[in-house]
Amino acid sequence: MSDSEDLKRHRDAWVYRGGERPDFAVEPGPGKESVWDYPRPPAYVRDDRTVRIAVGETLIAASDHSIRALETGSPPAFYLPPEAVDHSRLRPSSHRTFCEWKGEAEYFDVVTDTGIIEAPIWRYPAPLAGAETIAGWFSAYPEKLDCRVGDEPVQSQSGRYYGGWVTQELVGPWKGEPGTSHW
Repeated sequence: MSDSEDLKRHRDAWVYRGGERPDFAVEPGPGKESVWDYPRPPAYVRDDRTVRIAVGETLIAASDHSIRALETGSPPAFYLPPEAVDHSRLRPSSHRTFCEWKGEAEYFDVVTDTGIIEAPIWRYPAPLAGAETIAGWFSAYPEKLDCRVGDEPVQSQSGRYYGGWVTQELVGPWKGEPGTSHW
């Protein structure tokens, strides 16, 4: 099977694509967003809330603009521009993952005064067609770092693979919980 056939197979396997909310999805109330209304392939939407990523008192990244990757059934990951990141705190990691919509992600360890946090930050240096808007922008796992949107501490998405940022405006359920692998 060729790489393009394999990519098509992975993309075609998704049942939910944001066109219709499944019966088990929570109905969003005023000021809320359902992750089931997000499209697949993902949409990349500018967000002007202040985003901060830190380890204790050590600021790793901060920006007053970011891009949210909105993908069906998942809390969005927030991506910050390269100039918002303290690169002196990053060390390349050998860890890699592949997303059928975004491509290969490269990861970075975070070096602090007290130790090293393995692979909590990633970016897509050469994303697939459709995801070019996040090329070189950085995101982080909220379970490994202190991520905030405005004054709100971000909760992490369940599941070791997913890097969604759970904020107050979201309703789900979302991928990552037991029994959701088929979503």
